Amino acid sequence: MIELNQLRCFVAVAEELHFGRAAKRLFMTQPPLSRQIQLLEHALGARLLERTNRHVSLTASGKTFLRDAKLILEFTGQAQETVKRVEKGEIGRLTLGFTAVSGYWQIPQIIALAAKELPEITLVMKEMVSSAQLQALAARTLDIGFVRQPVALFPLAYHCVLREPLCVALPASSALTAKPRIRLRDFAGQPFIMYSASEGKYFYDCIAGLFAQANVVPHYVQHCSQTHTILGLVRASVGLAIVPESARQLAFPGIEFRPLSHPDAFAEIHMAWRQDGETPALLAFRQMVTAHSAAQNIPAPRRKPRAQKSA
Repeated sequence: MIELNQLRCFVAVAEELHFGRAAKRLFMTQPPLSRQIQLLEHALGARLLERTNRHVSLTASGKTFLRDAKLILEFTGQAQETVKRVEKGEIGRLTLGFTAVSGYWQIPQIIALAAKELPEITLVMKEMVSSAQLQALAARTLDIGFVRQPVALFPLAYHCVLREPLCVALPASSALTAKPRIRLRDFAGQPFIMYSASEGKYFYDCIAGLFAQANVVPHYVQHCSQTHTILGLVRASVGLAIVPESARQLAFPGIEFRPLSHPDAFAEIHMAWRQDGETPALLAFRQMVTAHSAAQNIPAPRRKPRAQKSA
């Protein structure tokens, strides 16, 4: 069996064409060097070097084998370096889940940051609702997700990476555009476009809860699952809507936005991952996102993850 050390010894002698200089280069003495060359020739069943007391030269087989020996050592060195970089989290592949609204601004920011700080980690993006992301994390088909509502389900862990205010989307023709801020009571009796109770459950629960607290009952005219669809209806003057601040990034013409005057009018995005079997690439990515959210002054979550209901 050929050993890497034998290849290193052979390459050194073949390049120096002198056992003494090769031994010095390898920080060893000549007898063990000669022994390694002999073992290599025996393993190959071929003579690689012609040597006399005054001269060392390569045989035809030696010249051919030298090229391959150098390639083997080069590939071995590259493999070792790659493994080291994988262990440091510098190289890898991650499948990342995100909700549609987070894709308007936050996720593109994170992807751009990763391209600068972790350029050799490949990110595969999958747009999925939060519940589908949690299922994919449980099935290990997703490495990391960005979900709206954390669910207390082992072995998932969460970190709040965004808390954005909810705002009011108004048709430009609405009389409410005269107000600098909109209060919940201003929605009483107004045509309102609501998120779907099933496909847009997170925002539905948030907004319905706000109305319940204020004892306000808008006139629900449509229920939609996607924010861009809701904004399209607002632009067509079908009704008003409450949407996350990031919806402004869509820049729909004919729509004006106003702040919603309520202390609990905000939406969160949580980074979710499995605690078991975390890879170095995942750890490096998490640390990057955590540092980024800290720099954005994201406050700690005020709500605990809701418990997973039993079947």
